[in-house]
Amino acid sequence: MNPLQTKIEFLKGVGPKRAELLQKELHIFTFGDLLFHFPFRYVDRSQFHKVENANQDQAFMQFKGHVRKIRKMGQARKMRLIAEFYDETGVIELIWFKGIKWVEPKLDPEKEFVLFGKPTRFNGKYNIAHPELEPSSSAKATNGRELQPIYHSTDKLNSANLHTKAIEKLVYTITQQISINLPEILSPHILETWHLMPRHLAFFEVHFPSTPDQLKLARYRLKFEELFFMQIQILRFKNHRNTEKGGFVFNRVGEKFTQFYNEVLPFELTGAQKRVVKEIRNDVKTGKQMNRLLQGDVGSGKTIVSVLAMLLAMDNGYQAALMAPTEILAQQHYIGVSELLEPIGIKTTILTGSTKTKDRRERLAALEAGEISIIIGTHALLEDRVKFQNLGIVVIDEQHRFGVAQRSRMWAKSKVPPHILIMSATPIPRTLAMSFYGDLEVSIIDELPPGRKPIQTIHKYDAHRLGIFGFMRKEIAKGRQVYVVYPLIEESEHFQYKDLMDGFESISREFPTPEFQVSVVHGRLKPADKEMEMQRFVRGETHIMVATTVIEVGVNVPNASIMIIESAEKFGLAQLHQLRGRVGRGAEQSYCVLITDYKLSSDARTRIETMVRTNDGFEVAEADLNLRGPGNIMGTQQSGILDFNIANLATDGKILKVAREAAQTLLEQDSNLSLAENALLRKNFIAYAKKHPNWGSIS
Repeated sequence: MNPLQTKIEFLKGVGPKRAELLQKELHIFTFGDLLFHFPFRYVDRSQFHKVENANQDQAFMQFKGHVRKIRKMGQARKMRLIAEFYDETGVIELIWFKGIKWVEPKLDPEKEFVLFGKPTRFNGKYNIAHPELEPSSSAKATNGRELQPIYHSTDKLNSANLHTKAIEKLVYTITQQISINLPEILSPHILETWHLMPRHLAFFEVHFPSTPDQLKLARYRLKFEELFFMQIQILRFKNHRNTEKGGFVFNRVGEKFTQFYNEVLPFELTGAQKRVVKEIRNDVKTGKQMNRLLQGDVGSGKTIVSVLAMLLAMDNGYQAALMAPTEILAQQHYIGVSELLEPIGIKTTILTGSTKTKDRRERLAALEAGEISIIIGTHALLEDRVKFQNLGIVVIDEQHRFGVAQRSRMWAKSKVPPHILIMSATPIPRTLAMSFYGDLEVSIIDELPPGRKPIQTIHKYDAHRLGIFGFMRKEIAKGRQVYVVYPLIEESEHFQYKDLMDGFESISREFPTPEFQVSVVHGRLKPADKEMEMQRFVRGETHIMVATTVIEVGVNVPNASIMIIESAEKFGLAQLHQLRGRVGRGAEQSYCVLITDYKLSSDARTRIETMVRTNDGFEVAEADLNLRGPGNIMGTQQSGILDFNIANLATDGKILKVAREAAQTLLEQDSNLSLAENALLRKNFIAYAKKHPNWGSIS
């Protein structure tokens, strides 16, 4: 039996009761689970301080000295143990509220102790509650290392004396039992090629580092291992897609594409758009299914690229579908695409949840008969009754809003998998793209269309609101329109922020009718009312739209020049960037005004400063990744997709790149891992694949 699979209750110092706690609190069931419970930080234990230098601003401090005046105070459950710790420079009071019967016998005034803990100043004196206290002799034997590991624990575990120090001792027991026998899972060739520490040594050094350099090498090895197996899985799936799954061949650039490009296209494509169109053309003529992710900020021109891709399908006798996550966005795409294609005689149709029964029946019949070349819709396109004659390409906008199962239903509407073009206006950091979309080719539109001016982002506090109102009047006088976005629909006793209805009333007072017209849009409006208010703003009949984040996706008003975001500290970076993208769509200078309270958390201040500093969506995405972590960004925090033990996609991009290169090299030489030298690796990869979702198939 693999020693790592031994139940944790059989580890010396655990037993059934502690095992139950470890299982409930930390999901530790086996020796292996505990070995993979890595320290989240390390404390330098090489430095000793004098008592007179105690400082409560320090997280931890370490001293050498003796104990005296040991006494108990209080009664029963309120009993506490108190002792004085001293050296030649001063005294610190030590206090224990729990575990008194174990601590008291060890307090020998004759012995020298090493004291470790966080000093706190109270009534002019320093004390340390529940300190680590060990005789100097044993401390040297067990803690002679520079760095001491600190492990995540919980209140319940601490109450059972399973604090970080106790967990450290349990891990040490395991390493002494099995570390040297811990099997290697990478081949000697990979270890040598990528200069990796042996696995058993990496596990020991990551828990009990002998030096900072050894810790660095150990962490690198274990992170590489996790990311390496993940990349093998993604790349194997990608290879399977390319070799096993065929795709429609679009080898003609025909009349529809050429006529649209030469006669209808309303502006010259940017260099980035031309590059992406070329990448798509190369994909669709290979006979393999295209699976491409198109990233670009709001307003960068992704839709035009998707139209050209759909025209390629039509020129080769195939149908196209464009799927959007909301009815508003689907309607916007329908209007925009219809206007673009009408000059060359191509009619599009739309299918959403609100399409009337008679219209739905007619459109579905025409679609199945091949009389409709392009259909645009929402989740309604996924219904079983939606059948195509020959679906050749599917364009998905804001793909992260569709679940995996939903998207797979779209692919099943054609015997041969249709080409896939996924568009995202939410830039995804490279490390996440390599992980979540590892089997996709990635295209990036990193240029704005000619004539667009960068949006100026300004941070203002609540006290500046009157000045902001004056600025709004000036822009409205120029014929511009304004968004004002609130995080809440109505006031909450838990959140003391400006709410939408209060904001609507105050703005209506500042901008009275008939001189000004103000719309209000939020998620609780009936769809018809929401659409009516949206269209009034689109047509320029209202000057100001007061809204919640319902307008984050789906409104294209080139005349809107100001985006005001109230309580901006309550929005995430991705939301702020999306909202900012609602303006700046015309040729005039546009502005994004972030209004906050004076009191800002460190993270909130970082978000606001990032928005003011840059319009670059990828820079914003990287900052968001560092603040929130990959799981929150990709909506997978609870899904198990990001269950790394030690790797971190927010910080380990360089290691990921090396691991991907190593996986690519390996699979180029041995695509099925069938060579004898990779037998061990294949065995461990199979075990890995059973425990982890196939990330490469998520798209």
